[in-house]
Amino acid sequence: MRIGRLLGSGRSADVYELDERWVLRRYRDGLDASRELPVMSYLSASGYPVPRLGPQPPSAGPGDLVLQRLTGPTLAEALLGGAMGGDEAAGLLADLLAELHTVPARLSLDPEDRILHLDLHPENVMLTADGPVVIDWSNTEEGLPALDRAMSALILAQLAVDPDFPAADPVRVLLTALVPRLLANGGIPDGALAAAAGRRSANPTLSPAELALIGEGSELVTALATA
Repeated sequence: MRIGRLLGSGRSADVYELDERWVLRRYRDGLDASRELPVMSYLSASGYPVPRLGPQPPSAGPGDLVLQRLTGPTLAEALLGGAMGGDEAAGLLADLLAELHTVPARLSLDPEDRILHLDLHPENVMLTADGPVVIDWSNTEEGLPALDRAMSALILAQLAVDPDFPAADPVRVLLTALVPRLLANGGIPDGALAAAAGRRSANPTLSPAELALIGEGSELVTALATA
């Protein structure tokens, strides 16, 4: 496997060019990517928009994943660049969450459980010529959809209340448009929001400044949900 140039980096992984069709996503912190393979394969077979899985070479390490090379901006880039408004972006995010939550759990025997992304925000949606594609399934679990909705809302709320985040205002516009849609699609119960806050508090990739905004972000989500 010949690894090409670095295409991008996230909190815990780097993405490298392999060729015009495939990329290699490689974790930097020892995470095991193999747990994502069956979930993404299952979702793809269910018709949910995830990157296609490429041939995983024998030389790939446990933190490596060969994925379809996607072309297009992220939803965050489209929103902040003015190509998409907050209301349209909110509708797309809500629809992607609602569609995901129609997919039955792969392993759980609880009929209420679904596949959860648990990090579905604008930077994890690629706008390709064939439609939106949801990336980064490193946090995926099975459980009740309310937790997924709460997590997406809280992630955005933390940015919206961050005085040092330059795009806080457009994110607040997005969140304000998103919360009513999430309420219509099943709601954000207090217990789900508290669980999301607990998970964010235990996230080792968050900075002290980000951790300090979880409470205020939760309060914003609650205020919007009860307005």
